[in-house]
Amino acid sequence: MIRIRIPATSANLGAGFDCLGLAVNLYNYIDMEESDKVDISSSDGTWVPTTTENMIYSSAEHLYNLCGKKLEGLKIIQENNIPMTRGLGSSSACIIGGLVGANTLLGSPFSNEELVNIASDLEGHPDNTTPALLGGIVTAVLDENKVYWVKQEVQNALKFVAIIPDFKLSTAMARECLPKEVTHMDARFNLSRAALFSASLLQGKYENIKIAVNDRLHQPYRIKLINHAQEVFDKAYELNAYGAYISGAGPTMMAIVDGNDNDFVVKLRKYLGNLQLDGWEIKELSIDNQGTVVEYR
Repeated sequence: MIRIRIPATSANLGAGFDCLGLAVNLYNYIDMEESDKVDISSSDGTWVPTTTENMIYSSAEHLYNLCGKKLEGLKIIQENNIPMTRGLGSSSACIIGGLVGANTLLGSPFSNEELVNIASDLEGHPDNTTPALLGGIVTAVLDENKVYWVKQEVQNALKFVAIIPDFKLSTAMARECLPKEVTHMDARFNLSRAALFSASLLQGKYENIKIAVNDRLHQPYRIKLINHAQEVFDKAYELNAYGAYISGAGPTMMAIVDGNDNDFVVKLRKYLGNLQLDGWEIKELSIDNQGTVVEYR
């Protein structure tokens, strides 16, 4: 049996809509082995689909089909630490876990470069699946069914603080609220800030992040679906965050904080308590530069 460790991911990073994403040190684990039947369970009590419609299984089956191999069944045991439908890449973790697990069981016929493209085909866009596989901060562009990507490793100079509301927000709903067209000015606004984000991380110019996470393509529309989001953003900046943005489709918000700041989480937690948001979680995270890892058990 193999064990696959897949990191959570945070996409968009403000202005990098559908092209920027990063991996953080919050992990799902999948134990997997070939079987003559479909045997899917959860080790932590989280409800998961137990049929071939399970996303891990269907992703693995897709890879077997690409190799011309018939999949009789799999034994899959899931440990789910990434909150579902919260904007932290839970579905991408399932896709990557299924693909990497199947690829390993088959003797690794596909390279990571090929898996990046297969995963994007399944997910529809590469901003979560690519960093989930590769780790780090990834800029990924899908062009004619091929993903072009660059990975950037970031060390412990930064913390990524996830503020996770106690309600779900489906990606479909979060996309439905977006306008079908945007102005040239708004497109230019986002293009410049997405470029600034990547360059600022590379150069360590973290003071630019507050400007770089500003966005006009999705956050002004999605923030209306997340009660108290603007208040949380304002408080994060009051507590000296470098930047704050909606993670993926939301409702999770991510604050980027100096790695030596030990007071931010304490003060933010107290603030949420004052707003009577005790059901909201705060997770202090760091960049995962490894991506998905396979272990043999």
